[in-house]
Amino acid sequence: MNLIPQRLAKLRALMEERAIDAYLVPTSDFHESEYVGAYFKCREFITGFTGSAGTAVITKTEAGLWTDGRYFIQAANQLEGSGVTLFKMGQPGVPTLEEYIADVIPEGGTLGFDGRVVAMGEGQALQSALLPKNGKIDYSADLVDKIWENRPPLSEKPAFALGIEYTGESTADKLTRIREAMKQAGANVHILAALDDICWTTNLRGDDIEYFPLLLSYAIITMEDMKLYVDERKLSAEMKETLAKDGISIHPYNAVYEDVKSLKAEDSVLVDPSRLNYALYNNIPKGAKVIEKMNPEVLMKAMKNDTELKNIVNAHIKDGVAVTRFMYWLKKNIGKTEITEISAAEKLDSFRKEQEGYLWQSFEPICGSGEHGAIVHYAATPETNVPVTTNGLFLTDTGGGYMEGSTDITRTFAFGEITDRMKEDFTTVLLCNLHLARAVFPYGISGFNLDAMARMPAWERGLDYNHGTGHGVGYLMNIHEAPAGFRCAVREKEKAPLEAGMVITDEPGLYIEGSHGIRTENELVVRKGPKTEYGQFLYLEPITYVPIDLDAVKPDMMRQEDKEQLNAYHAKVYELVSPHLNDEEREWLKEYTRAI
Repeated sequence: MNLIPQRLAKLRALMEERAIDAYLVPTSDFHESEYVGAYFKCREFITGFTGSAGTAVITKTEAGLWTDGRYFIQAANQLEGSGVTLFKMGQPGVPTLEEYIADVIPEGGTLGFDGRVVAMGEGQALQSALLPKNGKIDYSADLVDKIWENRPPLSEKPAFALGIEYTGESTADKLTRIREAMKQAGANVHILAALDDICWTTNLRGDDIEYFPLLLSYAIITMEDMKLYVDERKLSAEMKETLAKDGISIHPYNAVYEDVKSLKAEDSVLVDPSRLNYALYNNIPKGAKVIEKMNPEVLMKAMKNDTELKNIVNAHIKDGVAVTRFMYWLKKNIGKTEITEISAAEKLDSFRKEQEGYLWQSFEPICGSGEHGAIVHYAATPETNVPVTTNGLFLTDTGGGYMEGSTDITRTFAFGEITDRMKEDFTTVLLCNLHLARAVFPYGISGFNLDAMARMPAWERGLDYNHGTGHGVGYLMNIHEAPAGFRCAVREKEKAPLEAGMVITDEPGLYIEGSHGIRTENELVVRKGPKTEYGQFLYLEPITYVPIDLDAVKPDMMRQEDKEQLNAYHAKVYELVSPHLNDEEREWLKEYTRAI
């Protein structure tokens, strides 16, 4: 029985009581996190759609879900029979969220949402959209909570600390840099709600969001001190002592809302509109000066220091061993014993667990066999789980969280008889990956300037993929990290120039609905190249060390330089991974990293 229509009816009854004409439910927590803990999965509860990105709008007569191209197929399936209409973001004729709300709100009407889960910038945009209708916003309305029986509680899992051998920089030094950035911005107060910014600053990690080592917290930084708002039961005595030495005091998690109200009118407050929630923003006293700017921590943590980069490379060697052993296991056992999408993911995780310093998977595994591979962010469930094909392609997008950093890798494996079309598509994706990886460019270039390099082999065949080519990766933190990435569309949060020390994925793909999906993903480190009269040049270094399945490659589609690049990459994989394998695995790896 589909419970969504009943839930929508209950929500609409509450909307009627509060004179709310449209109600917005984003995919977010109080910290504008991309992925959220069980307590915050309100949009999933009210729509039935389980993807990681999407926003629902419910009116008195309609319900809609906006999501991006990664989830079109999944959302269409999951919304069937729910009474919720899918709005495919970015497609011709599909209104934006703001356009839709502006249209459906009556004159003088009210838009409702929980202001703690809507970003400040998004709230401001909604305010503007409502102006022509003289519309109002009720941001105190957490209506889903009132109908969600047995809602999961907030996480109470303990935090853990990273030592200087992992971070390469102390909290005291980070605070010095942050305060210098505040000074340059003309601010004496800095409000933080983004969990990765706070975790990076304090060198703390948590277990409050599945797969992501983040700690539910807020912070207020001044020129004299820092207040950390967190459930102090999560902190050990040693952590508290270390924080105190750095001038950081501990306060109850929700006390930040009242403390922000008590800021002085003469304060100048630095906030990031995309990383602070709307409720906190509205609690800033009206007399205070609000400086809207990207949090300085965003760029600081994206530019990994030498210690972090060394650790990240080590994490990738460990991960390369695990995924290579998994590939060997698949190739040797497919067709001999039943392997399903879920059992394959579990087997890969077991190989990762054998690696020293492994904590947990860095995101929900994507393991799609055959036509499931065409669902970009497919996640197998007991209901959808199928055996891995013995004649076709198997896409795996997985990652590991290690003390030395997080990994994100996609490999597509070929088994048995595969079609020429599959081989052509596989080789095209490989060429897309290689073309981007060999980019050399002057400082000042952003990721959207390079995205076309990746897509060109696909475009030449009249093909494309409906997602970005790459995203930043955090150090044992967010697997999607601002402020840089590779994509066609210019997005505000990814406009920053590429900087040495950034880690960004290279993951083109092709998805043929009803047939197959292919994605090949390596992480890249932005490195300094030569400096000439034209400025400082940069290049990209792959740091993912796993074979690309030569069983699906058509060498005659590749130019000599493409072959040489692939051969050099495979030689590196063999050099770094083979010492950690047994004799049989090593011999097999020699074959799968052979020169073509």
